[in-house]
Amino acid sequence: MMSPFIFRKVRQMRSRSFGRTGRSVGEIGFGAWAIGAAWGEVDDGESVAALHAALDAGVDFIDTADVYGDGHSERLIARVLKERGGVRPFVATKAGRRLPQQKVDGYSTENLSAWIERSLRNLETDALDLVQLHCPPTDAYYHPEIFERMERLVEQGKIRHYGVSVERVEEALKAIEYPGVVSVQLIFNMFRMRPSELFFRQAQERNVAIVARVPLASGLLSGKFARNTTFASDDHRQFNRHGEAFDVGETFSGVPYEVGLAAVEKIRPLVHGDATMAQLALRWILMFDAVTVVIPGARNPQQALGNIAAAALPPLSAEIMDAVARIYAEDIKPHVHLRW
Repeated sequence: MMSPFIFRKVRQMRSRSFGRTGRSVGEIGFGAWAIGAAWGEVDDGESVAALHAALDAGVDFIDTADVYGDGHSERLIARVLKERGGVRPFVATKAGRRLPQQKVDGYSTENLSAWIERSLRNLETDALDLVQLHCPPTDAYYHPEIFERMERLVEQGKIRHYGVSVERVEEALKAIEYPGVVSVQLIFNMFRMRPSELFFRQAQERNVAIVARVPLASGLLSGKFARNTTFASDDHRQFNRHGEAFDVGETFSGVPYEVGLAAVEKIRPLVHGDATMAQLALRWILMFDAVTVVIPGARNPQQALGNIAAAALPPLSAEIMDAVARIYAEDIKPHVHLRW
């Protein structure tokens, strides 16, 4: 149970400008992949409660996708927002992973329009706040016509803004050359530091919002896993260990499981006071001004409130930041840095 003191502070969560959209959002949002599918058994009652708890605590940015549970995540969000009424939070969704194969020609006007119409129905809204191209193939970023099609959807009033969700820094750097791209979502955490080297500066110069996903490296950075931890067969941490279903970088941030466990034990002594390791990992991300919002997932109210409470932690010391950087350089960097 979160203390009243922490809860009060969470309600005053800092906001950050969401790029060129004219909107601001709280620096910790709600990642809705886990309430859709691919993270083991999902309880809709708990998922709905988690969303309500997050919104009650001041969260105003939700990230989902049309393929999370084949639209189930979007529909759950619509259900919660209908129950609550009032001002809607900023809801970002994604499009593109419904393709049977990731090919540039799949991002046609017809397909993009169909995906958008489906998300409009799922989210029960007349216009989508933000649509992110969902990790399209690298070559897609070199096809301006795809981004021109997104512009047409803005003109039609179907979407208010568009951005991209990427796997690689190369893709992020190319995407922000397009003036209509208002945001980039990418993996950034203690185990994936490369975006901070060049991309963050470039994004800030162009006033592009950054959405940091997989902030806990699929739970590794929660500090709760061990060598004998088991995952359900429908959990990507089991079925995508080697990239069998999608990019392996989405699972444990691409870090070999045992390597990640060893690095976590080196990070554990850096956790102080009443904070959890997960909260330390989230607060570490918030130390980077270029990050607009971080989107940890939550499948129950306790997880949601625990994530949000990270915003109440004081800034991390230079000693902690340096220690994390050393652990990354020595243990993690050889496995991930030049790959993504």
